Amino acid sequence: MRLTKMMMMTGTAAALLISSAVAQTSEVGKRAENQQDRIAQGVKSGSLTAGETSNLEKKEAAINQEVHVDRTLNGGKLTAAERKQVNAQQNQLSKQIYKDKHNAATQHYGTNEVDSRRENQQDRIANGIASGKLSAAQASRLEKGEAAINQEVHTDRSLNGGKLTAAERKQVNRQQNRMSGKIYRAKH
Repeated sequence: MRLTKMMMMTGTAAALLISSAVAQTSEVGKRAENQQDRIAQGVKSGSLTAGETSNLEKKEAAINQEVHVDRTLNGGKLTAAERKQVNAQQNQLSKQIYKDKHNAATQHYGTNEVDSRRENQQDRIANGIASGKLSAAQASRLEKGEAAINQEVHTDRSLNGGKLTAAERKQVNRQQNRMSGKIYRAKH
């Protein structure tokens, strides 16, 4: 009798811990997904340049990595202080997204494959975060990969009068193919 009661109490405590972890994931995860969607929309509309996108992706990846490390060190949870810190960082990133999307710098992506794929990859990462198929660590690694490709595209375009050469497009396409595979494997 005593063992059964102890097991029920342990089960109830575990359920409470799991539900609080889900709530934490939900709050932080929803913000991360929202930020990712806003970046993808900025890429689509041209209101974010390749350099701005790369910078935002690096910052987002750093926040995702910090959340992953904090959760790893705390048995899957964030402490109240850590949640407060992450919220402040996400607020700063949100302001930076707004600032970058509303400044005078614009990117005219057109309908080329490189930029269409960049937007698609952003949407896939955001969907993975939203569905819970991507952990903070996975999203962080994917964001770092995307940021590196975005920075390369930005550099190549700035050196070529805003355009990519055929060889550069081919190279970026191969990198995006690899990134697409990484996104798929991380989500499955």
